[in-house]
Amino acid sequence: MKQFDVTIIGGGHAGVEAAWISAQFGLKVAIVTIPGVGLASAPCNPAVGGVGKGQVVREIDALGGLMGKLADKAGIQYRILNESKGYAVQSTRVQVDKELYSQYAEEYVSQVTNIEVIRKLVLSIVDADGGFIVTTDDEAIFSKKVVVTTGTFLNGKLHTGEEQVEGGRVDCQKSPGLSSIFSKVETLGKRFKTGTPARLDKATIDYSVMEEQASDERARNFSCLSDPLSRNSRQVSCFLTRTNQTTLDIIRDNKERSPIFNGQIQGIGPRYCPSIEDKAFRYPERNSHHVFIEPEGLDIQTVYPNGVSTSLPKEVQLEFLRTIDGLENVEILVYGYAVEYDVVDTSKLNLGLEYIDIPGLYFAGQVNGTSGYEEAAGQGIIAGINASLSVLGREKFVLSRDDTYIGVMIEDLVSSKRDEPYRLFTARNENRLYVREDNTLVRLYNYRRSFGLNDTLDIYLDEYIRQYDLLWNVCKKFVYRISAETKQYFSENNYGPLDTNTFMFELIKRSQLDPYETLKRELLNKGLLFDDNVVRTVAIGIKYEGYIQRANSENERVNRLASMNIDWQKLVESGNISYECKQRIKEIRPETFGALQKIDGIRPATLAYVAGNII
Repeated sequence: MKQFDVTIIGGGHAGVEAAWISAQFGLKVAIVTIPGVGLASAPCNPAVGGVGKGQVVREIDALGGLMGKLADKAGIQYRILNESKGYAVQSTRVQVDKELYSQYAEEYVSQVTNIEVIRKLVLSIVDADGGFIVTTDDEAIFSKKVVVTTGTFLNGKLHTGEEQVEGGRVDCQKSPGLSSIFSKVETLGKRFKTGTPARLDKATIDYSVMEEQASDERARNFSCLSDPLSRNSRQVSCFLTRTNQTTLDIIRDNKERSPIFNGQIQGIGPRYCPSIEDKAFRYPERNSHHVFIEPEGLDIQTVYPNGVSTSLPKEVQLEFLRTIDGLENVEILVYGYAVEYDVVDTSKLNLGLEYIDIPGLYFAGQVNGTSGYEEAAGQGIIAGINASLSVLGREKFVLSRDDTYIGVMIEDLVSSKRDEPYRLFTARNENRLYVREDNTLVRLYNYRRSFGLNDTLDIYLDEYIRQYDLLWNVCKKFVYRISAETKQYFSENNYGPLDTNTFMFELIKRSQLDPYETLKRELLNKGLLFDDNVVRTVAIGIKYEGYIQRANSENERVNRLASMNIDWQKLVESGNISYECKQRIKEIRPETFGALQKIDGIRPATLAYVAGNII
């Protein structure tokens, strides 16, 4: 019987991160994954990052994870999201070549001598003396710790119109159900559902009538060990088109053939990644929805039409797609489908993602009821860290929601039963002015150092923090003293007036100035050389210092308001509260601010708005 310290069940994004970090602790690691599925494959949209998700990718990288490195290697189109809203909520999104991404994952993992990939179907996992016995279709494996990252494969069923096929994704077999593999693990009591659009033949698309979105050369790579602005792969454009009334009429006319409306699908789908059928009936007055035409790779024939996920019958899919500008002659290479799958009850997990009643057993990824590669990878690295530390007899590792998006996600997951697939947003974070992409290394430094490792990443982080502290002090102490020469210098650089001696810290905060460009220019003029990432982090941190202090005061005020009465009907009618929050408020009907706080899924942004404007 083969023996391992940590065995990962599933080789998706969560599984790869769990294995990659576990190997850094010098442990013997196995990935057991279904045959025919590449490591870290992208069965849905081949993109990494996004609003809130870009922050997660950088946090994974700062902890020693792999996702950022893979995205940098396979990225073929870069975008900066929320650019007009300021640095605090900006996020990076990278379209990746899905074949290259998985190939690089295989290459990285294959170079780690203490990771073994076993491509077999897992049939059962049972407690054993000092660990677990993992049984595949033809052998048994002993492991001290087990991390389950099975994604949508547990008892998976695919739906395309009336057609139903067992599997975790198209052309892949399913795993047995959760209750079949485990005798003691509780499912949520309901199944979740996700979906994907048809894949289109790129040769049959007329791009000339669509809006081109070129790759943004200013977007920074994810990994702190990558050159910030370099590109490893050839860059391509994505394109934007839209649905119209004819499109939506076809979908509405076929409602009875939609598995999500005719009762064929019982699983609950993600609220914020709805199918085109959901959009058609949730917003009956709206017929124009964005459709982003996104390549799946440089040499791949298929294109991903982001925005029109569907499980309608094949002929209906082709009919409605051909009503969209640029897709009049499109051919479908892979039809869209929905997949139902088992999920674990995450209220049974602790903050280390360990199953409370079965020590040594961890869960991460979509099996925990989340949606998205980034959420899965973020959970995977935490589960891997904790499984490894447990083998080594060390304390549980927990990220705080005060300074990480991964911490927000995990606390949200384990503190309540999920009633729908979970998706991470910046609005879920009470401290989102502080928990930014640019300062990830500062926020995660002490977490990574607590591992006691001394890899290339750790050496870089030590130097990064040394420079960060030094530059922050330079900005605090350097003074521009009033003189004719200094006033002229301010005027030439459009810095504004100099009426009194001014610290560099105060200059960078000036509202009309870009903090990063200003600090970069000042350091260059003074002959001071710092890591460019350090310069950017310090500059933005200085800019937001006052905002962060005010936000902290507001959060403290929120916590004092629990006993105040509120009018829930007034909240439901407000134009400043999200649709999701309104639905939850309408269902629970809270009478006090404290009751509003306790409703699962109510966003910090909603609480802040009510505290500041309603009470």
